Amino acid sequence: MSLFSDNLRFLRESRKESQRETAESLDIKRGRYEPYESGKVEPPYEILKKIARYFGVSIDLMLSVDVRKYRIDDLLKLDDNRIILPIMVDANGEDLIEIVPYKARAGYLTGYADPEFIEALPQITMPFLGPGKHRAFPVGGDSMPPHDDKSFIIGKYVENLGEIKKNKTYILITRSEGMTYKRLNSKNEDSLTVEPDNVIYNPYEVKLSDIIEIWEYVAHIGRNDAKLMNEGGEPLEAVVRKLQKDMAEIRTKIT
Repeated sequence: MSLFSDNLRFLRESRKESQRETAESLDIKRGRYEPYESGKVEPPYEILKKIARYFGVSIDLMLSVDVRKYRIDDLLKLDDNRIILPIMVDANGEDLIEIVPYKARAGYLTGYADPEFIEALPQITMPFLGPGKHRAFPVGGDSMPPHDDKSFIIGKYVENLGEIKKNKTYILITRSEGMTYKRLNSKNEDSLTVEPDNVIYNPYEVKLSDIIEIWEYVAHIGRNDAKLMNEGGEPLEAVVRKLQKDMAEIRTKIT
């Protein structure tokens, strides 16, 4: 628990509080608090939750990341009291977009909440994307037309489920599938029904409890972006989906 105790001491001192003042804020006595900070005693789960809420830092980071390396104000705070990553900006104050390389794809599931993992990713800036936290993810496979294999999709982080909308596409980070790109079919009480843009694959249900992150599709980076538009200027994604649905309806009528 040495990392936890170091983090606890750092967070308390950053507020310029005495051990007694912090203990009172946590509704415990100083004699009980001091061993947590010195590393002599491990706090029970209920106290851990109180500490996390009080300092606005997740239990995950308190136990596994040296928060002394980061300015607390530069961390992205989420609704569930989890801190996901430092908000990195360039010299002009523009948001830096991390690119998750193909070789780092599998490691993202364990590194998504580790600021050191995130900071080590390649970074680019795209000011035209506007406000919000953005990240680029690798895509591939025949369930993701019209995005080429080995291309990247830039997603905007979705902070709460109320923001997601039917028929929009999202990058889902789930414990069971890992990184996947799907279109929202419907939103249910405890799950989402999603579908690939290739209609040969059926819609399926994803439990909310299985979802780690949701990123809304905002842009595409590929070797041949011209493939994303047809000659008339209409997004090729819409054309492909319409043709696929028409073909599916024809097959249904024939059978």
